[in-house]
This record gives sequence, structure tokens and C-alpha cells, in this order.
Amino acid sequence: MVPCTLCDRCCLISLYFWHFIANASPYAFCFLAEEERRVRANDREYNEKFQYASNCIMTSKYNIITFLPVNLFEQFQEVANTYFLFLLILQLIPQISSLSWFTTIVPLALVLSITAVKDATDDYFRHKSDNQVNNRQSQVLIRGSLQNEKWMNVRVGDIIKLENKQFVAADLLLLSSTEPHGLCYIETAELDGSENTHTHPTSDRLSVVCEPPNNKLDRFCGTLYWRDKKYPLTNQNMLLRGCVLRNTEACYGLVIFAGPDTKLMQNSGRTKFKRTSIDRLMNTLVLWIFGFLVCMGVILAVGNAVWEREVGSRFQSYLPWDPPVDNFLFSAFLSFWSYVIILNTVVPISLYVSVEVIRLGHSYFINWDQKMFCSQCNTAAEARTTTLNEELGQVEYIFSDKTGTLTQNIMSFNKCSINGQPYGKCIRTCITRIDFSPFNPLADPDFCFYDDKLLESVKVGDAHSQEFFRLLSLCHTVMSEEKSEGELVYKAQSPDEGALVTAARNFGFVFRSRTPGTITTTEMGRTVTYSLLAILDFNNIRKRMSVIVRSPEGRIRLYCKGADTVLLERLHHCNQELTAVTSDHLNVSDGLRTLALAYRDLSEDEWESWSESHSVADKATDCREDRLAAVYEQIEQDMMLLGATAIEDKLQEGVPETIAVLSLANIKIWVLTGDKQETAVNIGYSCKMLTDDMTEVFIIGGHTVQSVRWNERSSSFISENRSLSRVSRQAHALEADMESEFVSTACACKAVICCRVTPLQKAQVVELIKKHKKAVTLAIGDGANDISMIKSAHIGVGISGQEGIQAVLASDYSFSQFRFLQRLLLVHGRWSYLRMCRFLCYFFYKNFAFTMVHFWFGFFCGFSAQTVYDQYFITLYNIVYTSLPVLAMGIFDQDVPDQRSLEYPKLYEPGQLNLLFNKREFFICIAQGIYSSVVLFFVPYAILSDATQSTGVPLADYQTFAVTTATALVIVVSVQIALDTGFWTVFNHVFVWGSLASYFTIMFALNSQILFRIFPNQFHFVGSAQSTLLQPVVWLTIALATAICIVPVLAFRFLKLDLKPQLSDTVRKHTKTSPTLICPSLLLRHVLPSSQYVGLEVND
Repeated sequence: MVPCTLCDRCCLISLYFWHFIANASPYAFCFLAEEERRVRANDREYNEKFQYASNCIMTSKYNIITFLPVNLFEQFQEVANTYFLFLLILQLIPQISSLSWFTTIVPLALVLSITAVKDATDDYFRHKSDNQVNNRQSQVLIRGSLQNEKWMNVRVGDIIKLENKQFVAADLLLLSSTEPHGLCYIETAELDGSENTHTHPTSDRLSVVCEPPNNKLDRFCGTLYWRDKKYPLTNQNMLLRGCVLRNTEACYGLVIFAGPDTKLMQNSGRTKFKRTSIDRLMNTLVLWIFGFLVCMGVILAVGNAVWEREVGSRFQSYLPWDPPVDNFLFSAFLSFWSYVIILNTVVPISLYVSVEVIRLGHSYFINWDQKMFCSQCNTAAEARTTTLNEELGQVEYIFSDKTGTLTQNIMSFNKCSINGQPYGKCIRTCITRIDFSPFNPLADPDFCFYDDKLLESVKVGDAHSQEFFRLLSLCHTVMSEEKSEGELVYKAQSPDEGALVTAARNFGFVFRSRTPGTITTTEMGRTVTYSLLAILDFNNIRKRMSVIVRSPEGRIRLYCKGADTVLLERLHHCNQELTAVTSDHLNVSDGLRTLALAYRDLSEDEWESWSESHSVADKATDCREDRLAAVYEQIEQDMMLLGATAIEDKLQEGVPETIAVLSLANIKIWVLTGDKQETAVNIGYSCKMLTDDMTEVFIIGGHTVQSVRWNERSSSFISENRSLSRVSRQAHALEADMESEFVSTACACKAVICCRVTPLQKAQVVELIKKHKKAVTLAIGDGANDISMIKSAHIGVGISGQEGIQAVLASDYSFSQFRFLQRLLLVHGRWSYLRMCRFLCYFFYKNFAFTMVHFWFGFFCGFSAQTVYDQYFITLYNIVYTSLPVLAMGIFDQDVPDQRSLEYPKLYEPGQLNLLFNKREFFICIAQGIYSSVVLFFVPYAILSDATQSTGVPLADYQTFAVTTATALVIVVSVQIALDTGFWTVFNHVFVWGSLASYFTIMFALNSQILFRIFPNQFHFVGSAQSTLLQPVVWLTIALATAICIVPVLAFRFLKLDLKPQLSDTVRKHTKTSPTLICPSLLLRHVLPSSQYVGLEVND
């Protein structure tokens, strides 16, 4: 019978409510509504008294009835939407508004509708996912028989039968299994981010008292009551919701937590909302614009008061004030609100929704990028958020995990040290791979080892070598599946453990099978069954695991393997010489992952005494983990050293090249790992973070605050070519009074590697840089221990690799290989930043050019709040005439091709320095907009005031002036966006020229006889557009205004291109003249130090 597995990637029931699965940290969100949970098996009447949550999941926000009111309430919490609603109310007051209400309600309704459609679509998929999950079928034991029930109807205390390939419906206490020895083997990749596997002894239970619902995936504490006896329950007895039963006919479980109380749902807390620096700047600028709008309203209101008092009072006989106006001050008050309405377009109502549309387009480009698709694992890149795309173009610091992120997390047994004798040769020096098949028919054909001296040692019966591999074949939690005679498949708790058991298998010590009380091996062709007396579990605190076995001869022995830092200090004093030799071998392990191995013989009396202590600790209901740890510590002493293993975790493809290119883009890369210093430094050299041209690699470490502070201060004279390679294990460098010293020292280095850091310390390092450097940070990792770092950084990237997808679910972007990071940043990130900056510059420009014309007109119309343009033009300007061209530029524009972005990493620096859109650029844009408005108003005003038609009729009428100004405005902004667009697509051409054509089409239609006959009260100026645009002087006026607006811009850009070209200008010029040009950056970075390269590339 095949073991049960809850395997990798089979737990994606609903990506919506599993969006962010947090690790079990003290800061994780959890509910503690009850002090303890009492469950009686198959007794719904008893369990319902406690009103436990049902198994129904609801992640949707709306239903048909609540959607409209709730969604509108949420949208009007946005200040901009509330502001425009306020304007709409003002426009309904006749004494205030000179514009019809639809000039505001149409844009507002469009913005609200687009957002509502987006929200409705998202919620529809949530409903669909909820229904899919809630309507899954489970077999529930009801009144003595199995009945099919929907998941939503499952209750706490129900007994559920699970069959092969079924999802686990709730958090279950495993009762029984079809396995002959009552074992259940699971992979928990979706739960804790690693491919850890656990053995689950079956148990026939009746009632349970346990902890309340919480989010701690790796912990469960409870007590089982059965036949007047009580038994402790741990996480090993649980099957968690969201996994899939594999390769097992059936098993039964008791529902302990259901629905929102399950571990996964408890972990689906929200992460804090991440906002980009452009978002924050944009909000500040919009507030400034609000202030500017108020100032303009005050100026025009004062002008109205002065005009009404000095001039308007003379015309009261035939131009009286409208009620309730009775004095010039009240007239000025109403005029202020009228101008706030007229000039409201200076505050862009469509800005935020346009930004969201552009970001959505950028996200799709990331998802569709075939160059970021991994065919090996059939995984595409995914933008899991649409709010951070332009921030990808501003990253200065990257914080990376090592295992599974820079490396493949695929382990191979490479070297070992046995009784002071090192074994294992580098592949480069010995190309002959050992053939194990003649010696061992059960050997794994894929296993590679290159030192035949070790095999000879085993063959001749060396006791130390054989005991070494015997330990590896016994001290583990691996499960074995024998598909056919001699065809073994190992399923391991970690890749390291699988590699070690596979090594023992090839050297003649083959692990075959296990039961709860035995381990069966084949040793040098002879089948041996050991009694498994105890397993002393591994955890991150102990950093070791042990087993106690009894051999067929009756000898009791403890075998232990673990980190050398904890195991070597527990050896018998007679091992000092061997310990020194083995330590030397460990220190020259070339960055490999190392473990020390030891054993201890136990007498029968020692075993009996310890077993009794262990039994008491195991059955304790309080402080059970602490008591077990103390018992384990008692027996794991005075051990005899056997040797050490060294396992290679190979680098992923393209990691050194990616780090080199990102470094040339002035991005600082820090590696944060839990590995020891030697391993981390060697990995640094392997991936080219540390290079030979660095003058010195120095260490900051220490066991006290004083020693760490001395190391930091003594390093204060470091040069730019040094590299900081370690933070002290006790994290003294992260303490509050040493933060600034650590940051200043680390940031002066080219590369930083922090070792022996915990998940929380990873997040602390990221927070330090965010606090002290005010730089955009990116964290990338693949496992549960990287989640705190991923959530702390401005941008979190998850690697969908060997350690499950928990990091992916907590990330903002995900892909399968570290090498895709350079394309994500240097191509998509840089383009997104460039496009967003160009979009914002043009957006503010066109709105100021449009709105400020009203301001100048106020001085010539008695400050009466009369508009220059007709109300239909005001309504359609931002939603028809100018919306699509700027969206096309914001979505499709690019300055250089993607390949050039990768070849010239220095192109990335303007984003880091925030050069393309900042407060200075904003003021330049609005200054250009104000300049254009002056030209667009005063040029037609000056020319048309004295112009006449060919018949001698004067052209100085309001509608002619309005049509001329509006036409000139549309042409000017269209020409401007044509100049701003650096990459033309079909969409750009259609939108730019189509918008221009739509203006003339709509204008002629609004001035047509047809609409006048249908709506005579709405369309008064019949034929005015046609008659105006038939006049040559009008077109000359438009051409002159366009030239005055555009020619200075063209002249400035040509001078800038000629006198002070940017690197992008040079690259674009080279691309046009020589499309196949070999990039100097690719050549220079191999032969020159980066400091020399920088200067040469800038001059390129």
C-alpha cells in the first residue's frame, strides 16, 4: 500500500482567500475567541452548543443587493470622488453654476462605472471560487452510515472519509488509514513552504480538548480522551485543510477546525497596502493643485467684487443682479464657487482610473512575457498586484534568500569526512564517475560521486565508513516506496535528507521500509531490521535530530546528525583531536551544506531510565515542547564523532550573470541566509557577488555588543571595493543603538551577506534600509522563512520553486528562476516607470493648457464665470478627445528596445534617482501648460478682435472665438503627444489621429441642423463651427498658435539632444544607425573594474 501524500501545488483551492499565507510569527493575525475547544466525535448536538464556525467559506465582498450601495460607499471614500460629488451638488444651484450638471456627472459616472466593473469582476471570481469550494462533496459519517455532504454542511465533530486524490475539507485529526501500519505520509509544501514530510500514526479517538483556532501551522496542542485515559496530541496527528490525499485508498478524520477557523484561513490575513513613491508624490501634487484652484477662485472672486462695485453698478438698470444677490460681496462669494466649478478640470478626475488602467496593461505585459516563462516547470511570470509596476524601475536594494532562490534546492552528496579522512573530489579534477551497479544492484543510477577511495573503504569493511553510512540509513524520517523489486523512490522531509539517504543507499546501506516500530535496511546485501525505539525530532532550535534503535543483536545505539555548531559541543572529551581535524575539513567545504554525525551506545538501564522520562514528558499537557527538549538534551551528550557530510546546492542557471548586470545598474544586492559564514561567503564567490578585484572581504561578528561595535567602527575606513559578509549571530548589529553604524558600514560596501539570520531578522534588515536610506527595496525568496522579508520590502518577489508556493502567495510578483529578475527590473520595471512618468507629465500639461484659458477669459468677461468653450467640449475633452492617446502612450511607449535595456544597465539609473517625474518636472509641465493656455487665449483674442469675414462681417463673436480656441487646443495637445511618443504602434496612430478626427466629427454634429431640430433648447449655435472653420484667417490663427506653442518645445529638445544627450538618446541613436551593434557594457564588464566601466559607459 502506498503512503498518503499531501503534495506540492495541489492545494490551490482558492487564490483569493489564500492570497497571503503568513508564517507563524508573533505578529501573525489570529482569532482567539475561545480559550479551548471541546469536540466530541460524531455528536452534532453536543458540538453545536459551542456555536463553532461552519465549514462554509465566504471571501466575496458583495451580493446583488449590496453591491451598488457598498461599492459606491467605498468609492466615495476617495477624496477626489467626494470632491467631484460636491461640485455636482454645487452645479445644481442655478445662482452658482454657469455649466450644466452633465459636465461633471458624465466624467464622474464614467470613473465610478469603470471602477465598479473592475470590482464586480473581481468579486464575481471570488463568488465562483467560493461556490466551487463550498460545493465540493465529502463523505460524512451520519447516524452510522456514510453520506455525501457538501463542504459547506460539514460541522466540527463530524467524521469524514477521504479517498485518494480528494481535498482535505477541514482541519482533521487523523483517526485511521488503509495503510497496513497505520501511517500517513504527507508533504506540507503548501502549508509551511517546504517539502517537509511527516509520519502520522493513526488513532481511534472519541473526544478531544485542544487549543482554540490559531494561525500556527507548525504547532497543535490537544488532549485525546478515550476509555478514561488521556493522550497528548501534536501537529503530527493533524491533516490540514487545503491539501490533497495522494496514493492512499482511504483514511478517516475527525473535524477539529472548520471554515474560517482552519489554520489556512486563520493565516489568510491581509498584508499592509503598498503604495509607490509616485503615488505618494501624486497625492501631494493633487493637494497642491487643489490649493492652486482655490487661489485662482479667490483671485477671480476678488476681481468680481471689484468689477461689480466699480463697473457693474452702472448697469443695474438693465443688467440687475439675480436674486438672492443684493450686493457685490455676495456676488463675489457666488462667483468663487462658480469658478471652482469651471476650473475643476485642473484637478484631474480621470487621473486615478487612468493610472490603474495603465498599470493593468503593464501587469499583463509581465504575465505574457515569453522570455520569463520557464518551460521546464511550465510556469510563467505573474504580476500578483497592479499597483507597484513603476516601482520596479526604481529599485536600489535587493534582499535575496540563498537556498532555493540563488540555488536550485536540489541537493547532491559531494564530500564527506570519516574518522578524520576526507573523501570526495571536484568534478573538474576527476571526470570519471563511479559505477555502483556491479557493487550494489539497488544503487540509484542518477547518483554521482567521483572518489573511488570511499567505495573501496566500504568494500574492505572499514568499521568507521560502514557505521557512517549505517547512521545515514537509519537517522532520518524518509519514507520509501518500492514500485517494483529494487526500484526505490524516497520521499524526504527535506532535499538534504533525501540526498544523504540516497548516498547511503549507493554505498551499500539501503533504507527499504519503516513501520511505527521498525526500520528495515539492506546492509551490504544483507537485510537487517532495527527496532525503532525513539525519534528525537529536528527543529530550528535544536538544529539536530536523533534516533535510538536496537540492532538484531540487542545493542542499543543513539545516532545523531546536526549542525556542527550544536553537535560538536555535545561530544565526549576523548574526541578532541578528531573534532579539530573534522572542523578543519568543515571550514574548507567550498560553500557546501555541512552536517556532523555522531553516535552513543546506551546500556539497557540507561535506555529504560530515559524512556520513562521521555514518556512522562510526551504525555504532559502543559509545556510539552520544553519538557521534551530537556529530555532530548539529557540523552544527546557524550557522543562519539563519526564524521561530517558536505552537500552541494547548485546555483540556478544565470545567477552570476544576473547579479553582474544588476550590479552594473547600480542595484545593491544583499544576501540574507541562515547558513554559516563559510557557506555564505563561498556562495558569494560562486554567484560573483564577491570578486577577486575586491580589496578585502571583512567580517563583522561577535558574541557581545561591544565586540560587534568595535568591528563596525574599525571598518569605518572601508573603501568602495570591500564587501561586508556577516552579521553577528546574536543580531547585536541590529539593536537600536547600533542601527546607524551598521547601515553606514554596510551601505559603503559593494556586496553584503548576512548569515545566521532568522526570518524576523531578515525583515529587520529590510526595515533598517527603508528607514535610513529612503530607497526602494525589493525582497526575493522562495520559502516560508522569507515571507516576513517579502512583506517588509517595498516590492516582494516569490520564486515558485522547490519549497512550495507560500512565498509566492505572499508576494507581489512571482516567477520560477532568479535570472528573470533582471528582465523584470531592467525591462518591465524601467519601461513602466518611463511610461508612467511620461503619462503624468502630459496629463498635467494638457489639463492646465485646457483649464487656464478660462482663468484668462475671466479678466475679459467681467469675472462673470462665463466659460470659453461650450459645455459639451468641456464634458468630452478629458473622456473622448484626449483620453485614449495618453493611455496608449502610458501603456505602449518605450525609449529603447528590451534588448538594449539589458545591454545598457546604466539606463536604469534615472528611475533610482527619480529624474523623470518629480516636483521639478511637475512645475515644468504646468509651466508649459500655462504658457500654452496664454498662447491659446491671447493669440486668437488678438487676431479675431479685428478680423472680418470675406463679406466684411466681423469675426469677433463669442462662438467663433470658442471654436477657434478649442480647435487650436485639440491640435496643440495632439501634436504635443505625437512629439512625446517615442514608440509608435497601431494603437498610438489610431488613438491620436482618431481622437483628432472624433473632435471635428462631434463638433460638426453638435452644430448641425438635425440636433437643433430635435433639441432646440440645447443646441443654439447652428452651423457656427462650419462657418468658422471655413474662414482662412481662423486656420491661420490656429496654425500660428500651434507654432508658438510647439516650436519652443522642439527647439529646446533639439538643443538638449545636441548639447547634453542622455544615455537613452545615445543608445537610441546607435540602435537606429547600427541595429546589430555589440554593446560595450557586455565587453567592458569582463575586462574592467566597475568604477572604470561606469565612466566609459556614460561616454558611450
